[in-house]
Amino acid sequence: MAYIGREPQIGNFQVCDAISVVNGQAAYTMQVNSVNVSPETANHVLCSVNGILQRSGSSFTVSGSTITFASNLVTGDVIDFIQILGSTLDLGVPSDSTVSLAKLTATGTKSSSTFLRGDNTFAEAGGGAYTFIKSQTASNSASVEFKNGVSDVVLDGTYCHYFVIGYDVVAQTDDKNLQIQFSTDAGSSYITSGYDTIIDRRRADTSNAGERTATDCAMSLNSFGNNASAQKGDFKFELFNPSGTLKKSYFFNGTSIDHQGRVAHHDGGGMYETNGDVDAIKIFFDSGNIVSGIFKLYGLTGA
Repeated sequence: MAYIGREPQIGNFQVCDAISVVNGQAAYTMQVNSVNVSPETANHVLCSVNGILQRSGSSFTVSGSTITFASNLVTGDVIDFIQILGSTLDLGVPSDSTVSLAKLTATGTKSSSTFLRGDNTFAEAGGGAYTFIKSQTASNSASVEFKNGVSDVVLDGTYCHYFVIGYDVVAQTDDKNLQIQFSTDAGSSYITSGYDTIIDRRRADTSNAGERTATDCAMSLNSFGNNASAQKGDFKFELFNPSGTLKKSYFFNGTSIDHQGRVAHHDGGGMYETNGDVDAIKIFFDSGNIVSGIFKLYGLTGA
C-alpha cells in the first residue's frame, strides 16, 4: 500500500536518548542510539519535563525528528524522557524484548536441550557432524517406524550414516526378541528376507556366541522382559548409505534383562543382500507389543 508522506512506523516503541537542556531553547532533536527518529505524530510521543507529563499539541509539537516545546526551556529544566509510540493498529515490528517462543512458527520441540536452526526448526545439538532427526516414544505399540518423508523423518541420501538408539525398552511378554526390518517403499511393506546377519550373543547363565540369525531381520536382540522396573533393554543400531547403489551394511549392539534376571549382551552386524534404497525401518518384538521405550534417529553427513 502506498502512503502520501512518510510511511507510518508500526509497533516499534522506543525511548529516546537523553537530551540536555539548553538555556532559552525550545526545539530539540530526538535520537535513539544517536540516530534521528521521527514519530508518526505528536500524539505518538510521551514526554516528561521536570517530572510532569506534557500534553501533545499544546505543550509540544513534533516535526520530523524535532520536538518543539511551547515555551523555551531554561537552565535547571530537565527533560525526563521522550518515548515514541508506534501505531497500535497493527503489530508490525515488535518492540524490543517482547517476542516469546510461543510466537514463533518454528517446528519441532522447544526445550532446554534443543536450539533453533536456520531452517526454522528446533533440533537437539548433535555430537560433531551428527544431526538429530526424530524421537518417538512407544506406549503399548505394535512397532515404532521411521519413514522417510513422514513426520519430519529424513531417511535417504541426505546422510551417509544413520543410527537409532533405543532405551528403557520393555516387552509385553517375557523373553522376547527385539527386531528391525527394512522397507524400500517408504513403509508400505517391510522386507522379511535377504538379510545376512551375524550375532555374537552372550548371556550371564550360558555362552552361545557366534550365532547366525534367520534371514528375516537386520537385528535381533533377545531376553527382553516385561517388568518396567527392572526388565528392559537398550540398543544402538547403525545403517550405512541407505540410498547407495551397493548392498546395505549395518551393525548393532545392545544389552537386555529378562524376568529371571538373566542379562544378555549382543554385538552383531551384516548386510541386506538386495540392492534398493532403504527408506524406512521398523522396530518391533517377534510377538507382543512394545510396552514402553524411547527411540531416536540421527544422521551423519558426508561433509
